[in-house]
Amino acid sequence: MYFYSKKINFFYFILLSIFFTYCNSDSQQVKNVSHLSPFEKLSEYNFFVGKISELNPNERVLPYDLNSPLFSDYAHKSRFVWMPEGTAAQFTSTGKVLDFPTGTVLIKTFFYQNDERDLSQGKRNIETRLLIKGKEKWEAHGYTWNEEQTEAILDIVGDIKTVNWIDQSGKSMMVDYIIPNKNQCKGCHYNKGTQEPIGPKIRNLNKDFAYLDGKINQLEKWYSVGYLTDYQPDTNYKKVAQWNNPNSGTLHERALAYLDINCGHCHNPNGPASTTGLNLVAEAEMNINLGINKPSVAAGTGTGGFALNIIPGHPEKSIMTYRMGSIEPAAMMPELGRRMVHEEGVELIKEWILKMEN
Repeated sequence: MYFYSKKINFFYFILLSIFFTYCNSDSQQVKNVSHLSPFEKLSEYNFFVGKISELNPNERVLPYDLNSPLFSDYAHKSRFVWMPEGTAAQFTSTGKVLDFPTGTVLIKTFFYQNDERDLSQGKRNIETRLLIKGKEKWEAHGYTWNEEQTEAILDIVGDIKTVNWIDQSGKSMMVDYIIPNKNQCKGCHYNKGTQEPIGPKIRNLNKDFAYLDGKINQLEKWYSVGYLTDYQPDTNYKKVAQWNNPNSGTLHERALAYLDINCGHCHNPNGPASTTGLNLVAEAEMNINLGINKPSVAAGTGTGGFALNIIPGHPEKSIMTYRMGSIEPAAMMPELGRRMVHEEGVELIKEWILKMEN
């Protein structure tokens, strides 16, 4: 009888072990929420393992970077992509963008280093934005980090966070960082009547990235892990220049790369600012649609009293550099996503216009 009881107890012990092992394993897997309402807490998705603020990616959560990123008040960004098992992104017919599968999640966290001269001083996560590909469209969900950096909570209405940091030159910096509301997210990601990702295009992903297992081109990496189909290693895929790296392209190429990521998502024939007639994308031609000798559709404060968007050789008389260098709500461009002037970006565009031939 005693032996029989021990066998029963041992049997239940094995069952419980299997049960808890299964539950624990399932609880650590990234959850596919393409058909569900967003979770209230970022941690519920299981994108990250360990201390969540350190953003250590879970299995199949792949980090990525862009050749030329959008300026967001000098915030740094950690980007990740996750796709459901057995799915992959595909090249579109144009070869410029990717067709992501249902269930794809693009994860972007905005953060500031406390002291950019000494990264051991730590960082502060401000917000994490998710773009989730549903069966019919992309949905944007924003999560605001708490002061303790232990969690990020779903935030539909947006917020303002005062951020202080020290830049690489030792200068003390401060910004009232604006966390956009859900509708503002739609405004920037609008294309052909629906939301679409801005950054992860072929030309922006086509670069090397230092993964834990070594440096490799991101397109090749995505292909190797099953996140990309139809990739041909010998194909010379287009690559946008790095706006702040003179070795990555000509001044013209770097200027267009900067305008593409900061302005082109609105100023293109299918964007929300298509009525302006401006086409500020990486492959734009040097003509009036780029703003050269083009009158602005704006008036008053929006022009700064200047007549044309770009006057070759004269950045000081061009509406484009005026609006990029302004923080007045009625004049600043881009309209959303910044409260500060991107000094280095403005200088690049000024140099580009200055060296244009009349």
